[in-house]
Amino acid sequence: MSQSFTPGEIAALLEAMRSAVESELSALPDAALAWHPAAGEWCAKECVGHVVEAERRGFNGRIRTILAESEPDLAGWDQQAVARERNDCQRNLGDLLAEFGALREDSVALVRNLAPADLARGGTHEKVGHVTVENLLHEWLHHDRNHFRQLQANVQAYVWPTMGNCQKFVGE
Repeated sequence: MSQSFTPGEIAALLEAMRSAVESELSALPDAALAWHPAAGEWCAKECVGHVVEAERRGFNGRIRTILAESEPDLAGWDQQAVARERNDCQRNLGDLLAEFGALREDSVALVRNLAPADLARGGTHEKVGHVTVENLLHEWLHHDRNHFRQLQANVQAYVWPTMGNCQKFVGE
């Protein structure tokens, strides 16, 4: 049996993620915000920049396209190239959080205002095939939580070397 959320529930969860991301990042010192766990991996600010672009280009953007057109083609985007262009690691945290917050506010309003008939509307993505608004809403929740875990993993990796013998508690 399929497990799904209503648009109202999804909107509430998107808003909850906004609060969680803002709280987590605001509590981190600058050194931790810009720290890369390994070569080629994103720092915490780059994770948020990716969430912003995925929301703008993927979730919010694609839903708006689907609502405006009948069965549109949905293009992909080069996530690594966009991340390099954004240069989020060097950005001011306040500016990044303001961008995220404004977009998320718009997204929450979009989702809250979806009509039941809107959920079945869809388009065709060049790589994954046909997707509906309902599919995108649920992937959005999954994507948000995936990158929030990534933010948390960055913090865990950042503090790991200073844990000393307490590292032995991990896995118990």
